[in-house]
Amino acid sequence: MEKGMNFFLNRYKQLGETVKSVGIRQTFRVNTLNIAEKALISRLNSLGVEVSKIPFNKYGYYIDKSRFSLGAIKEYLLGYYYLQGAASQIPVEILNPKKKELVLDCCASPGGKTSQISQWMNNEGIVVALEKQKQRIPALKNNLERMGCYNVIVFHMDAIKADRLNLKFDKVLLDAPCSGNFVTEPNWFGKHRNINTIKNRAELQRDLLTACLSVLKKDGIIVYSTCSLEPEENELNMQWMLDNFKVNLEKINIIGDKGLTNVFGKKLNKQIENCKRFWPNKTRTEGFFVAKVRKL
Repeated sequence: MEKGMNFFLNRYKQLGETVKSVGIRQTFRVNTLNIAEKALISRLNSLGVEVSKIPFNKYGYYIDKSRFSLGAIKEYLLGYYYLQGAASQIPVEILNPKKKELVLDCCASPGGKTSQISQWMNNEGIVVALEKQKQRIPALKNNLERMGCYNVIVFHMDAIKADRLNLKFDKVLLDAPCSGNFVTEPNWFGKHRNINTIKNRAELQRDLLTACLSVLKKDGIIVYSTCSLEPEENELNMQWMLDNFKVNLEKINIIGDKGLTNVFGKKLNKQIENCKRFWPNKTRTEGFFVAKVRKL
C-alpha cells in the first residue's frame, strides 16, 4: 500500500537520502519595524534568554536557553519578533521585496511571511495578502497589527482567482498549501497520507502557479515554496511549469541541496538544480523546498 512510514522513507532512499528524525531548534525573526535588532537581543539577554544568530537568515536567531516560552512575554506582544522556523524565513529573503513594489502573498495566514515582506519593504509599497479560509483571517490581521505592518491589504479570496484583482505584480510569494513533513508534524505518517493525497496537493499547487503567473508582470519574480519533501509537490511541479510557461529558474545562493534532476528514474530539466531542497537531517531545519521563478 502506498502509504505509511516505510513507504515514504523508502521513497526518500530512492531519491538518495536516508532521512532521520531530528530535533529542530526553536527560532525567531527580529521585527525591525518595531525595534532595532541589537536592542531586542539586549532585552532578551537581560531576561536570561540566550540566543545565537542563524547564519543563513538575515534577522533570524536560535533560542539556545530560556526559562519561559517566548510566545508569552511582553516583547512578543509588542511585536518585537515573530516565532518563525529558520527554513520558513528563507522564501521572503529570496523574494527580496523592495520599497515601492507591488507584492502578492497568495496564501497568507497566519502572517509570518506576510509580515516579513512588509518588514523587507520597510512599510513602503503595497502588499496584497490573500487568504481563502475566512476563519484564518483574524489571526492574519492580528499578527499584522502586532508586527506594525501598515502597507498590507488583506482580501478574503482564493488565490486561484487572483486575476479578479485586475492587478499586475512585481513579485509574488506562493508558499503553497502542501502535504507537510514529519519534522513539523510528529504524526505525519499516520494521518492517512498516501501517494494519492500527495498528487492531489500537487494539482492544486499547479493551479496556484498558473494563477500567479497570470498576475505577474513580465520579468517579475515568483518564489515558490513548500514544507514538503515529496518531489511531486516540488521538482515535478517545476518541470511542469518549465514545460508549459515561458519562465526560468534562477540560482539560489543559500544552504541546502540542489533540486533533484533525476526523480525515480525520470530525468528533469537541468534548471531545476537551481532550486533548493532542505533535507532535515542535513540542514537541521524543517523539511523545505524553494524555487525562484522569473517570468520571461
